[in-house]
Amino acid sequence: MEQRVTLITLGVSDLARSKAFYEALGWRGQEVEETVFFQAGGLGLVLWGRDKLAADCGLEAGKADGFGGIVLAHNVRSDAEVDALLAAVERAGGTVTKPAVVNEIGFYSGAFVDPDGHAWEVARNPGFPLAEDGSVSIPDFGQAH
Repeated sequence: MEQRVTLITLGVSDLARSKAFYEALGWRGQEVEETVFFQAGGLGLVLWGRDKLAADCGLEAGKADGFGGIVLAHNVRSDAEVDALLAAVERAGGTVTKPAVVNEIGFYSGAFVDPDGHAWEVARNPGFPLAEDGSVSIPDFGQAH
């Protein structure tokens, strides 16, 4: 298996509400056959009905509450951008779960959940500088492989 992720699909309970939330944050997507596709740098973020997504994976949808063990990250270039994005999340109907602070590792970050409880971290991390196009490259940590 080649080392890459091409699409991240979020199972949502109300497609129109979720699409409106991400659009309120400035994302622009395309809705095709009850599925919303956003270009997110070099990969795609997809919104699809939670029950349909679970069935497509041969799983039961289960409960949608609580932490699901996955956090998406959105790195930005300044502390002010972290603050602005968290404020936009609240205006759009998301919930800030951790106000922005300098964390124990030493960079500025906060966290939120979208209307379906999908967790996101927003961070300005100088150890992961962003290219002009917004992409990030994992640094060489100098450890033996």
